[in-house]
Amino acid sequence: MIEVLVVDDDTRVARVNAAYVEKVPGFHVAAQAHSALDALRRVEALPRVDLVLLDHYLPDRTGLEVVQEMRRLGHQTDVIMVTAARDVSTVQAAMRQGALQYLVKPFAFAGLRAKLEAYAELRRTLDGGGEAEQAEVDRIFGALSAPSEPGLPKGHSPTTAELVRQCLMKADGALSAQEIAERTGVSRQTAQRYLKLLERTGRARLTLKYGDAGRPEHRYVWATRA
Repeated sequence: MIEVLVVDDDTRVARVNAAYVEKVPGFHVAAQAHSALDALRRVEALPRVDLVLLDHYLPDRTGLEVVQEMRRLGHQTDVIMVTAARDVSTVQAAMRQGALQYLVKPFAFAGLRAKLEAYAELRRTLDGGGEAEQAEVDRIFGALSAPSEPGLPKGHSPTTAELVRQCLMKADGALSAQEIAERTGVSRQTAQRYLKLLERTGRARLTLKYGDAGRPEHRYVWATRA
């Protein structure tokens, strides 16, 4: 089993990410941490940590500072950044400090699963040892290039898809495209496009609200509540 430390300052997000990890065969959550200090203590104390899913925005230090301190202490534990930090300078710094992957929040389970499966494939490749010809080197470097969100139609953004999905899941009842747009910050047309996608894939159900006159309003509810 690949032992994973999940680090996020939001305890709810950490629990969700940990649940995602446990759903991927071959992975086990060794512990959760909610601060930089807690994360470093866990890495020191746990019998084994193979991979750290690391948020950047922590209450005491940044995720990149956690990586720096881990390396200073001699821990070569692999790191996948899982964070809302989108600025290019942070992404570049993460690459330079050895983060293997960078997953931008918000994301769906499929996005994290793809990263973890690619990481597992990399470990299998490296565990073979020996010398590598160019083809083998290319395969090693290509092992982490799996798409972050498989299955979305061309032209659809994984980030936007997750925004709309989360908004609908957390709603108390059915929402219109306009209401989704107001809550997520996307345009009404964009919200409508992603709602139709959720409906086609069976994750949302379309309902009609009839007014006094004119066409009925299209409203959507998450399928588990339908």
